[in-house]
Amino acid sequence: MKLRLGVLISGRGSNLQALIDAARDQDFPAEVALVISNKADAPGLERARAAGIPAIVLKPRDYADKPSHEAAMTEALDAAGVGLVCLAGYMRLLSPWFVARWHDRLINIHPSLLPAFPGLDTHARAIATGVRFHGCTVHFVRVEMDEGPILVQAAVPVADDDTPDTLAARVLVQEHRAYPLAVRLIAEGRVGVQGNRVAVRGAGLASAMIGPAIP
Repeated sequence: MKLRLGVLISGRGSNLQALIDAARDQDFPAEVALVISNKADAPGLERARAAGIPAIVLKPRDYADKPSHEAAMTEALDAAGVGLVCLAGYMRLLSPWFVARWHDRLINIHPSLLPAFPGLDTHARAIATGVRFHGCTVHFVRVEMDEGPILVQAAVPVADDDTPDTLAARVLVQEHRAYPLAVRLIAEGRVGVQGNRVAVRGAGLASAMIGPAIP
C-alpha cells in the first residue's frame, strides 16, 4: 500500500507539483491524498485539482484560534488517511501541539543548506555572505523554525554573478529532486530518526545530493 501524503501549501505549489509528478510513476511508493491551503488564491490548489487530488482551503481567520484551525487540519488529514504531512511553501508557523501530533510524520523543504540561513531571504543572504555552495534541505519538523533532523540535502554552486533570482532558480531545480527523494526514502521504510540525526538504510550518494540518495 502506498504512503498517503497530505501537502500543506500557501502559494504556487511547485514542490507540490514535483510530488504529483513523482507519484505518476507506478513504482513511486507514495501518493498525494490531500492538499490543504491556508489561502484561497494559492495557485497550488489548481495544480492539485488538475491532477484530480482533493484540495481544500482552511483559512485561519475562519476559526476561533490557532488550535481550532490546526485541529481542523488534523481532522481533514486523518479523514484522508494521511501518513506523512509535507510542508511545501506553507507560510505559517505550526504550534507545538501540531508538531507533536505529527512527530516524525511531518517534513519540510527549506531553500538553504541548514543549519545555514534559516528563515527568509536565504538566497540573498547566501550571496551576501560569500558562500561557494548553497542549496536546499528536507528535514523533519520540530517546534523551532527550520530545525529538525536532516533527511536530504542538495547543493548547487554559487556563481560570482548570481543574483537572488538566478540562485533561487538553480536551487529550485534541486528542490524538485530532493523532496520526492525524501518521501521515497520514508515510504520505503528506510529512514530512522535517532535524536537529531537521520539514519538511512541502503542509501548511497547521487550527483548534487549531499546526504542520502537512491543508489
